[in-house]
Amino acid sequence: MFPLVLGQLRQRPAAFAGTAVALLLAIAAVTLFGSLFAADLATPEAVRKAAAGPGLMVIAGAFGEIAVLVAFFVVVNALGFALRQQHRELALLRTVAATPRQTRRLVRGEVLVTVLLVSVPGWALGAVAARWFLAALQRRGMAAPGVRVPGTPVPMLVALGVVLLVGLAAAAVAARRISRIAPAAALTASSTEHARTGVLRLLAGAGALAGGVLLLRLSATRPADQVDKAGQAALLASLVLLVAVALVGPFAARVLAAVLGGPLRVLAPGAGWLADANLRGYARRLSSAVVPVALLVGLSGTMSIMTFTAGRAAAAAGGTGSSASSVTSANDIWLRQAELGMLVCFATVSVVNTLVAVTADRRREFALLRLVGATRPQLLRMLSAEAVLTTAVGVLLGATVAGAATSAFSAAVTGSAVPPLPVATCGWIVAGAAALVLPGILVTGRWAVGGPAAELVGGGRD
Repeated sequence: MFPLVLGQLRQRPAAFAGTAVALLLAIAAVTLFGSLFAADLATPEAVRKAAAGPGLMVIAGAFGEIAVLVAFFVVVNALGFALRQQHRELALLRTVAATPRQTRRLVRGEVLVTVLLVSVPGWALGAVAARWFLAALQRRGMAAPGVRVPGTPVPMLVALGVVLLVGLAAAAVAARRISRIAPAAALTASSTEHARTGVLRLLAGAGALAGGVLLLRLSATRPADQVDKAGQAALLASLVLLVAVALVGPFAARVLAAVLGGPLRVLAPGAGWLADANLRGYARRLSSAVVPVALLVGLSGTMSIMTFTAGRAAAAAGGTGSSASSVTSANDIWLRQAELGMLVCFATVSVVNTLVAVTADRRREFALLRLVGATRPQLLRMLSAEAVLTTAVGVLLGATVAGAATSAFSAAVTGSAVPPLPVATCGWIVAGAAALVLPGILVTGRWAVGGPAAELVGGGRD
C-alpha cells in the first residue's frame, strides 16, 4: 500500500503540494495558539496579573478561534479538491479488483503521509510564531513580561492529532462516493461531472446558511457594551456563510457564470463563448476555483470594513468612553490587523494552490482542443476570459458575504445597517484577488497548453 501512496502523491504533485502547504499552515496555527495557552497555564497567577487587559488566554482564544477555523476550511477545501482529481486513478484501481475498503485505506494513507511530512516544519513555524506573537503582546503591555512559552511538546502533539483527524474526516467524505459505487460506474463518473448538486450537500449548505443568519442576528443585537463580541460573531458568521458558499458552490457558480457569461460572449465572441461554456459545463471545477477567491474577498472585506466602521463610530462619539472605544484602541486595532494578515495568508495560499492545480490538471483537455484545431494563442485567450469570469464570480460571492457580516456589525456599533465603506481598501482587495487569479491561471496555462498533444491525449505523458 505504501508504494501506491507514494505513486499517487508523485502523479499529481501540484494538487498535493497545495494540500501539504494547507496542512502545514494548519499545524502551525494550532501549535501557535496551543503554545500561547500553555504559556498562560504555566505562568503563576501573580505574574499573569502584572499585565492589564483580558489576559493572554482570552486574547489567544479570541484571536485563534477564527484563524484555526479558517485554516481547517482551507485544509478541507484543498484536500477535497486533490482527492477529486484522483477519481480516475481510484476508479481504475476499482476495476482491477481493489475493494472499497482498500480504496479508502489508500486515501487515508495519502493523508497520513502528507501530514507526517509537514508536521516538523509546521511545528517549527508555529513555535517561532508563538514566541514572536507573545513578544509583540508584551511590548504593547497586553501580556506580562514574565510569561514564557514553555518547552512542552503537548501543543505540537495536539496540533498533529487535530489536523490529522480533520484531514482523515475530509478524506473520508471525499472518497465516499468513488468507493461506494460499482467499479464500472466509478470509471464512468471519473470522466464526467454531475449536472446537479447532491441533495445532502444542498441540505448541509442550507443548514450552514441558517447558522450564518443566526450568527448575524446575534451580532446585530449585541448591546452597546459588547461591541467586541458583536465583531467576533460577525466574523464567525462570515466564515459560516463561506462554508455555505462552498457547499452550494457548484449551483451558485453555475448561476453567476450564466449571468456574467452573456456580456463576456458579446465582448469576446470566440474565447468568451468557449470560456463561458467551459465554466458552466464544469461547475464543480469552477466552484473549486471560486471558493478560495470568495474566502479571500469575504474575510478581508469583513475585517477591513468592521475596523473602519468601529473607527468611524469612535470618532463620532468623540472618544469619550463610547461603546466602540474598546474596539478602536491601538492594541485592538493591532490585533485586528494581525488577525487580518493571518487570514489573508491562509486565503492567499488557498487561491494560488487551487488555481494552479485546477489549471495544471487540464493538460489533456487542452491537448484535445489542439488536436481539433485550436491554437495555443486561442487557448490562452480562452483562459484569460475564464480568469476574468472566475474573478468576477469569486468577488461577487465574497462581497455578498462581507456585506451581510458588516451590515450586522454596523447595526450593533452605529445603529445603522449600512456600514461606511473604506473605498480605497475595498478596491485594493478586489485588485489583490485579480492579481492572484489572473497570473495564477495564465502562468500555469502557458505550461499546460504545451507539450505533444497526441501523446497527452493518449495518456502517455502528464
